[in-house]
Amino acid sequence: MQRLGLIGFGQFGRLAAGVLREHFELIVTDAAPAARVAAEELGVAFGTLPEAAACEVVVVAAPVAAMREVFAAMAPYVKPGALVADVGSVKMLPARWMSEILPAHADLVATHPLFGPQSARNGVAGLRLVVCPVRGGRRLGLTVTITTPEEHDREMAYVQALTHLIGRSLSRMGIPDEQLKTQSYQHLLDLCGLIGADTFELFTAIQTQNPFAAEVATAFVDQARDLLRQVGVGN
Repeated sequence: MQRLGLIGFGQFGRLAAGVLREHFELIVTDAAPAARVAAEELGVAFGTLPEAAACEVVVVAAPVAAMREVFAAMAPYVKPGALVADVGSVKMLPARWMSEILPAHADLVATHPLFGPQSARNGVAGLRLVVCPVRGGRRLGLTVTITTPEEHDREMAYVQALTHLIGRSLSRMGIPDEQLKTQSYQHLLDLCGLIGADTFELFTAIQTQNPFAAEVATAFVDQARDLLRQVGVGN
């Protein structure tokens, strides 16, 4: 089997490792002290960043805010012909950083799995992966949605940033599971369940690293305030 280096072993990294270990000789790495123990518990090899970066396939699952630093650290070890992909929740910045920092002899793709540990708890079959080709023409052998980094981030400003803003706000309110709930209200409860376990670090990246997210969030808040003013609620 090909070797795959997984750089970043947080919640999504552990989900990815559980899937990828069946298809690759997997090496995971992470600076967090608890990561080595987590790798042992999952039964996958734990290595150094140079060892992971030297694999035939490299997947960067670090937080978006740390990716530029990770790309710089791994660049000297990326082998000719390697395929490097990220799994960040925004695409314009990681795609640019990969193109600028990683060596020209590597194929690069910016990807976004549209799922996480909660939505993939019953397996990843049928879940969607978005791929933004950056450099090279290698096929991944997956059923994917092909787009550009800019198109991805424009859509994700609604699909992800707006959804996470609403879901996290409802989670912070602690909306109750009412006896007289409607199907629409159940959807809100389901949204809280899916998003409630995500880290605030992920929420921050989604809202601040996507250049189109702030405009959508502001428009939503403005519309909500205007509707309340129209019915005489609030200032």
